[in-house]
Amino acid sequence: MRGPFSPPHLIGFILLLVVLLLLLQFGLITLAFDKLGLTTSQGMLLLFASLFGSILNLPIASIKAESPEEAPDIFRQKNLLRMPMLPFTGRTVIAVNVGGCMVPVVFSASLIHRFPFAAGELLLAIALVAAVCYFLSRPVPGLGIGMPPLVAPIAAAIVAISVNHELAAPLAYICGTLGVLTGADLLRLPDVARLGTPVASIGGAGTFDGIFFTGIIAVLLT
Repeated sequence: MRGPFSPPHLIGFILLLVVLLLLLQFGLITLAFDKLGLTTSQGMLLLFASLFGSILNLPIASIKAESPEEAPDIFRQKNLLRMPMLPFTGRTVIAVNVGGCMVPVVFSASLIHRFPFAAGELLLAIALVAAVCYFLSRPVPGLGIGMPPLVAPIAAAIVAISVNHELAAPLAYICGTLGVLTGADLLRLPDVARLGTPVASIGGAGTFDGIFFTGIIAVLLT
């Protein structure tokens, strides 16, 4: 009898929890929170809001899309739970992921409010990371937009240190999260109609939210 979980994704979820516990044990998550001006309790609230919010997708639009070619099985079972993918009906639902889009955007807005950034350096940093994410992301038929996981945090850290060394940590989070959302999600929306996926989630990155950890890793690299 098949279990209720998809084994590869269950293993991945457990490994990510282990990594998170190790980061907490060695104080790296606390260090990242401190660089962002958060207490440990505030940082953990942000962490869990992003984690549990990543399972929520809010539909905002529906677009006509091309029929997909036969997709590999890995794309048909991409959730932690063995939830069948929605059938493709010739349209793609555009959704906003709560943990991967809304939470990082709101937190980035709070950082912009709390730290004295110049508008020009903010726009420059976000634009540079967005450009890197756009050119290194690729449409994956039947799935969505894919990108190497360490590209965004490394680019965000380098850009933040170069643009404003004194405020590199909060700037790294801002340009890391907003840069990915802009370059790998929003600017790639025209490609979505050709992917044959039933749902395209802005900020959606699986069980553990990738956008949030992009920002945290970028902060740790500064």
